[in-house]
Amino acid sequence: MYHSSSYFHLYMSALYLHTVALALGSNLGDRFANIETALCLLEAPTALLGVDEAKLSVIDTSFMYETAPMYVTDQPCFANCACMVETNLEPIVLLDLVKKIEDAVGRVPTIRNGPRAVDVDILFYDGSNIDTRPKNSRRDLENLAGELVVPHPRMAEREFVLRPLNDMIPDFVHPIYRKTVRALLSGVVSRRTRDEPPMLKVIPFPKYPCASTSTPYGSTSVPSTAKYWTVASTCAEGKFGPSKTRIMAILNVTTDSLPDGSLHNEVPAALEYATTSVESGADIIDVGGYSADPRAKFVSEDEEINRVVPVIKAIRDQGNDSVREALISVDTFRWGVAEAAVQAGANCINDIYAFTGPGYPLDQASTDHLLKMRDITRRLCVPVVLMHSRGAGDSNNDYSAYNGNLVSAIRTELGDKVDKIVRGRGGVRRWFVIVDPGFEFSKPVDAQYTLLRNMASITADDHENHLAGCPLLVGTSKKSFLGVVLERPGSEGTYKGRKTSPQERGWATAATVACAVQQGASVVRVHDVLEMHDVVAIASAIWSGSDS
Repeated sequence: MYHSSSYFHLYMSALYLHTVALALGSNLGDRFANIETALCLLEAPTALLGVDEAKLSVIDTSFMYETAPMYVTDQPCFANCACMVETNLEPIVLLDLVKKIEDAVGRVPTIRNGPRAVDVDILFYDGSNIDTRPKNSRRDLENLAGELVVPHPRMAEREFVLRPLNDMIPDFVHPIYRKTVRALLSGVVSRRTRDEPPMLKVIPFPKYPCASTSTPYGSTSVPSTAKYWTVASTCAEGKFGPSKTRIMAILNVTTDSLPDGSLHNEVPAALEYATTSVESGADIIDVGGYSADPRAKFVSEDEEINRVVPVIKAIRDQGNDSVREALISVDTFRWGVAEAAVQAGANCINDIYAFTGPGYPLDQASTDHLLKMRDITRRLCVPVVLMHSRGAGDSNNDYSAYNGNLVSAIRTELGDKVDKIVRGRGGVRRWFVIVDPGFEFSKPVDAQYTLLRNMASITADDHENHLAGCPLLVGTSKKSFLGVVLERPGSEGTYKGRKTSPQERGWATAATVACAVQQGASVVRVHDVLEMHDVVAIASAIWSGSDS
């Protein structure tokens, strides 16, 4: 390896930033925290290399996957992902950097392809072919220690490398094989045997409050992992792998939310609902302190914090282990509320405006809001639910620009936001993004039923869909678009229709939840946890059945 005194010339030889694809994997310790720590260290090359001119920025990330070990199978499952970086480091210096990062995170010598706290591999470096070995030593891949071969020589046989790359650069052409990443992935998938376990996406949820992690190069504020969810992966060849629809329990600590305003706005009542919800099968509790109803009163940021933080702290202080350790999301569009809630113990942010705030049409203030929310989310390392909306819930429902096609509108409008949130310097990790089509928000009534039938198309893997592969959350519980249909008379004239309150729409909600399961939703957001848990369980049993 080069000593630091040799770096200056190497840096100065780089007249522009290079684009590099890196793979990261871990199967020892806290796998997700290990990978996040490695990513943080990547963006601090000066500290590791000791040269001020070193520059490196992560500009895109893949989804995170849990994968069975390859080659040496008697070891724990891996967490695998990939990232794109821009850097002025020349290849051999970048190799030195990633080896220092592996050591800092805690990699120790082991057998080849064996367990490791973190492994960082250089997959592509621009479009270059690089082999630092002497020409007479390139017959096989048995002499790679301290050397660099790019593109990575075994990537074409590794789904756990190609699938993350496909999330970011599916159309990049491999400089040796002359095939796109998408084509290479399809080839690997076509050779998969029936007994090979599928790759599953994972969503890691951090544990807060969080202590700093020490490394030989300083401390990083990377939280440990509280829990993680597995999500069925999708790709061009279709959906595969076991999928579970999770249940998000709605806990409104407000006075004017429908249908439960004032029911749980005091800590004891909120705690009782949280306890009952967890015992009834809730996977996460969504705590909100500001009603999204356009008729609701304005709530200041301080008041919103004073509503949600005590409830979150009360849940975390519970003597019941299952309740105390339950996942919590905070339903807010304000970065100050989001940060206060996470620092109090929340694990996720649920934003009905997808980081751009309540203003519509979008303007410079929307952009500034997005950047601030993005920075908070990136720094806290939390999953985020990003919902499609156009400002106030009952306005801006003209979709004539999309010929009335709500799926197309959501893919375009929410997709553009997600692209700005994930890509570029300071972007949120892609594996933290969950998308919500936003039922009831700025959408015509009848078009929402078409949307229900076609929800899977929102995250379908095809060209130009920035939502491709994202886990999907569906929130239809007791909403007014259900009441509109229930009020309509029957076609034979004998049924006159009936006006319903939100509390009377439980059966209607059940129908939409069953549909969401069938459409592959990863999460359903509901008020009545026990009843909707039954619906999810039966719908899942129906749709996961096999005829073989």
